[in-house]
Amino acid sequence: MGNNDNRQAREQGYREKALKMYPWICGRCAREFSGKRLSELTVHHRDHNHDNNPEDGSNWELLCLYCHDNEHSRYTDQQYFTDASTASPKSKQATHKGLEGLAALLGKE
Repeated sequence: MGNNDNRQAREQGYREKALKMYPWICGRCAREFSGKRLSELTVHHRDHNHDNNPEDGSNWELLCLYCHDNEHSRYTDQQYFTDASTASPKSKQATHKGLEGLAALLGKE
């Protein structure tokens, strides 16, 4: 049994457990799944560590394919755009007050 076979067996094991523990609903968009569409519901590891599979399922949540992809994209972006990154946009503290004087303009002063 190769590494790929071990990974697939492990994934199938925690997926079956997660599907027994949790309602078949995406934890982000709340879409419900059943029948053939159940294959669109995936197990997401909250800490992004696929080897962390506690028996109580505390590191898992069920997400649809779209929300799961979005979660991983956000995580990847977070890894690339850290404070130390030169690619990370640096925001400056705003010095103006955008709504300053609004009350006077509305005649409420």
